[in-house]
Amino acid sequence: MASPAAKVMRAWLYSNAATGLHKNLTLSTAAAHPRPNSKLAADELLIRVRATGLNPMDYKIPELPYGMSRLMVSVPASPGFDFAGTVTALGGGVKVAAVGDSVFGRLDPTRFGTLGEYIVARSSGCARMPQGLSFEDASAIGSAGLASYNSIAPYVPDAASTKKDGGFRVFINGGSGGTGTFGIQIAKLLGCHVTTSCSARNLQLCKALGADEVIDYTQGNLVETLKAKGPVFSLVVDNIGLPEDLYTAADHFLLPKGTFVQVGADISMAGMRLMTSRMLRPSILGGGSRTFKFLAFANKSEDLARIAGWIADGKMKVALDEVFDFENVPAAYEKLRQGHARGKTVVRGATQPDS
Repeated sequence: MASPAAKVMRAWLYSNAATGLHKNLTLSTAAAHPRPNSKLAADELLIRVRATGLNPMDYKIPELPYGMSRLMVSVPASPGFDFAGTVTALGGGVKVAAVGDSVFGRLDPTRFGTLGEYIVARSSGCARMPQGLSFEDASAIGSAGLASYNSIAPYVPDAASTKKDGGFRVFINGGSGGTGTFGIQIAKLLGCHVTTSCSARNLQLCKALGADEVIDYTQGNLVETLKAKGPVFSLVVDNIGLPEDLYTAADHFLLPKGTFVQVGADISMAGMRLMTSRMLRPSILGGGSRTFKFLAFANKSEDLARIAGWIADGKMKVALDEVFDFENVPAAYEKLRQGHARGKTVVRGATQPDS
């Protein structure tokens, strides 16, 4: 086990992920430590990782074609953005936590990802864990929680939370994955009527999380089902990127002043062409006419704390699909990339609180 001042640590590393990240990960016992000299900037925290929440972007970025991933992350690198852990050192300007506190959050792209023993996080991407929240649950919040919050909250008028009829209607495409399970609950907390899509095996999960209506996309045509409802939705959140015609067809089910927010997307060349088409093709050339937004957000400690507070108060819950041991990271990614997770996939940290 590495110490905070050690020059090496245990970490899962990759140098090339062209054939799939899960096939190219190796567990190193002598990986570079993110701060071997313990020097931290004013807003940085050194954190001992207790659990890591996995996300598709963990492998999508390393697998970008034509070496594009090297523009974002140098190798060898550890994957992972989301974490929960214990603060072991901090910069002089950090106010979100103290040494010894349990914290959670999200990193920006870095070669020292969360599948190592130690990480360096900025205070903006970190929040103190509420009492009673487990490391596994807290590690699941970061990317999915912030993506869900930022794809919904900015578009919901304050008045929606005071209405009992759910007058602000939201459609969430993909309700059973990590982002979708948070999105359903956040939308309901903000006073929305929620319709979501999932497969038959996840219908009860989405209903239990609060969805008012659940559409089984394996039965019939999802776009035609939505079109049959007419322009009733104020917001569409697409966590999947499919079907391809979901945005162009949104004129039929999204209100004229409504917004289509793209969260999940395939970042292959075909996927990027689709997103470019959605953003740039005018309606007269077969594009959609409704407002299109591709989700972009900055880490905010306040947003993380608000989501964790809802969970601690029992207003939300974390849907965990499976928790893997640190030694089984490749298997965890192999399962995640199949796209059928019911909630979040989490990996226990290399070191545990009692170690």
